[in-house]
Amino acid sequence: MSDDSARINLTNHFLIAMPSMQDEVFGRSVVYMCEHSERGALGLVINKPSDIRVRHLFDKVELPLARPDLAEQPVFQGGPVQTERGFVLHDPVGTAEESIYASTLTIPGGLEMTTSRDVLEAMSSGAGPRRVFVSLGYASWGQGQLESEITENSWLTVEAKPELIFDVPVERRYDEALGLLGLQAWMISPEAGHS
Repeated sequence: MSDDSARINLTNHFLIAMPSMQDEVFGRSVVYMCEHSERGALGLVINKPSDIRVRHLFDKVELPLARPDLAEQPVFQGGPVQTERGFVLHDPVGTAEESIYASTLTIPGGLEMTTSRDVLEAMSSGAGPRRVFVSLGYASWGQGQLESEITENSWLTVEAKPELIFDVPVERRYDEALGLLGLQAWMISPEAGHS
């Protein structure tokens, strides 16, 4: 059924890789979906830390970091696309109509994703959003690609809970995302059932 009225919108949802997925980038990954439309989808992998810390990223962009709460936080591998570009996922700031940062995607019902340097400048002065998730790179899917992967039993989906991104230790995010569906990894068969 490719009827547009039946089209799913996974914006502000988690994609949870099925345990059988062996992909180097996406195996055991949880992706926060920032945008999903008929043109495609964009998300950030929230459970694959890099060996770079936020303080190293600030050194690299030549900004001080007056946020000791963020200094040792890992910078995440947000996905395989534009891995040199930074993405900051954060609680909404500003008004519902307009973010205070130059380049921000407001995610309906969810968070904001900012790609402009001004969010880093705010953080460097000790301000900025209280809860932040910093990644390099993002994940994207072309038109119909994500829907096809879901049909092929590659992903589970569940409405996103920001606490999972900001408050749950990285090593528990995959299992806790499955828990939002009432599942544990051992319960999920690697084969889709067809009758």
